[in-house]
Amino acid sequence: MRFFIVFIISLSALFLVGCQTNPVTGETEFVIISPEREKEMGADYAKEVEKELGKSVQDVQLQNYISSVGQSVAKVSHMADYGFSYKAIDHNSVNAFAIPGGYIYITTGMLKQMNNEAQLAAVLGHETAHVTARHIANQMTRDLMINLGLTAASYRVPTTALRVAGIVAQLEGMSFTRTQERQADQVGLDYLVKAGYTPNGMIETMEILERQSESKPIEFLSTHPSPENRIELIRENIFNNRYSTSGKVGAEEYSANVIEKLKQIKPQQQK
Repeated sequence: MRFFIVFIISLSALFLVGCQTNPVTGETEFVIISPEREKEMGADYAKEVEKELGKSVQDVQLQNYISSVGQSVAKVSHMADYGFSYKAIDHNSVNAFAIPGGYIYITTGMLKQMNNEAQLAAVLGHETAHVTARHIANQMTRDLMINLGLTAASYRVPTTALRVAGIVAQLEGMSFTRTQERQADQVGLDYLVKAGYTPNGMIETMEILERQSESKPIEFLSTHPSPENRIELIRENIFNNRYSTSGKVGAEEYSANVIEKLKQIKPQQQK
């Protein structure tokens, strides 16, 4: 009986603490992990990601370029002061993902599929939107609440719970819903345009991934389930929001800072 009372009190406190305002929608939602706590967790997870998935690409020019494009998107986002980090990791999978705290990664495998800066900004904008819309925090809240051994103390140290099966395994299992994907596309598209890029960059990226998935499974699509008619929905958003398609493409910049640099990576570095 005493345990039950303590559990109810703890759970009630958890709900009170967990009511937060979503930066994108402005709505109050139940998320037990604050942006600040998410940032603390992300610093630890970043080390695990690079240990398990692949080291960061050892090219200063390429990394600075990825970071610069990412920051141009971050500064027009709903969490411009959050301190986003954008980095390329040396891995052949075609993937890009965000981990708690605004740490966003893109693989060399994904970079090789693209051919201009607008496409890169589209991918980074999409991942940024997953963070600002609190999709990661929502998924973590859902997973933690499913395991109702949760107490007021345990929610403060979710790092342990997530590390049980390994951070990479957790990331692979953290598949976004179709509703979240549609929102990330819509919000990411808005960031892309506000950062000065052509919205066509997002359409082109989706077309590239669609073509690639016809021949083999794409890691990006395994954790980012594609809503039906995804490209059509993006086109509708461009039309409905009257976005100009005359923004920056950046093919030459991308070639010089990414394509040519990737050619210099030794084969044994690739996984």
